[in-house]
Amino acid sequence: MKVLTIISHTEHYKLSNGTIVGLGSTVTELNHLLSIFDKIYHVAMLHKTAPPTSALPYVSEHIKLIPIKAVGGQGFTDKLSVVWQAPKVLNVVKKALRNSDCFQFRAPTGIGVYVIPYLIIFSSKKGWFKYAGNWNQKNAPLAYRFQKWLLKNQNRNVTINGFWPNQLEQCLTFENPCLTSNDIKKGNHLVKDKIFNHEAINFCFVGRLEEEKGIELLINAFKSLNENEKTRIGKIHIVGKGKNIEIYKSMVKRSKLNFHFHGFLSREAVHNIYIKSNFIILPSASEGFPKVIAEALNFGCLPVVSNVSGISNYVKDGENGFLLDSISVSGVVLKLQSIMNLTVQGYFKMIDFEREIIKKFTFNYYNTRVKNELMKSFLSENQ
Repeated sequence: MKVLTIISHTEHYKLSNGTIVGLGSTVTELNHLLSIFDKIYHVAMLHKTAPPTSALPYVSEHIKLIPIKAVGGQGFTDKLSVVWQAPKVLNVVKKALRNSDCFQFRAPTGIGVYVIPYLIIFSSKKGWFKYAGNWNQKNAPLAYRFQKWLLKNQNRNVTINGFWPNQLEQCLTFENPCLTSNDIKKGNHLVKDKIFNHEAINFCFVGRLEEEKGIELLINAFKSLNENEKTRIGKIHIVGKGKNIEIYKSMVKRSKLNFHFHGFLSREAVHNIYIKSNFIILPSASEGFPKVIAEALNFGCLPVVSNVSGISNYVKDGENGFLLDSISVSGVVLKLQSIMNLTVQGYFKMIDFEREIIKKFTFNYYNTRVKNELMKSFLSENQ
């Protein structure tokens, strides 16, 4: 039997009927890992609040949540709570590892400042680290820099976003899985019927509605268009929530633009947004490689994204999307104007550009690499 323990900050919630649900993208990834592992323990945070509609349950009783207290946040007290909980968190991790063959730790996260050192110094358990953030982030938070330094100075494999000069041997470039084989088939079929109407170009934003994710910048960019340009904008779908959502809604009230705030949506509903949209805009200052980019590309929704981290390894400016050289209102406006100058033929040429690369973001492709490149080094096939 192969047993994996995953340690993360993934948000989980308990429904009124006792069912545990968690962050949809992570839960889906773990559900697919059951094709490799017989059992998965997930040490992660259990929140007491109501879950978003995007939260999902695990598909099998062979995945078990081992809850730890939800800690962390932006305030000083929130950050201090991460340290206060260290003994309890480490005790839970220690017990979970005892019943496992290997582990995956998902960084960067607040608890990583002490869990990573514990795994490096005190645990002989085989495993790997998944660094989901921007591996090449400049001016990263101190806690993130510390975790990256630790990972660069230890011997276990670290899966990262992007390809980098002088990449260390233990650092393996891994695509974030987010698509099924059926999603690929559906996308290849639907893009043939995609519509690009010059007089009603549809856009979307998918993510947390926070300033650092670029939502305010996006709104101001659309509002900065001249009156003629605004008439060529169809619908602008905003998917996600944040504490300042009402502020963002008020910002667009007199903009003469067709903004739609959807809140959290299910995976299938988000895919339908991609199908309706021509472009996804993500003007964030720092990202790893957001799964939504690959999802959108699969459904012919071309990305307009920040030129940060490993994004440019997959998004080629003017070929299958647009890269923002300047993460600013003027930078987004320039790309919007480029979009308005696209011909129908040019748009579909971008959709068709190297579509085979999207398969690298399937769960099957990811699992094959985990089995052949990570597990093979420390788990025999007859375990």
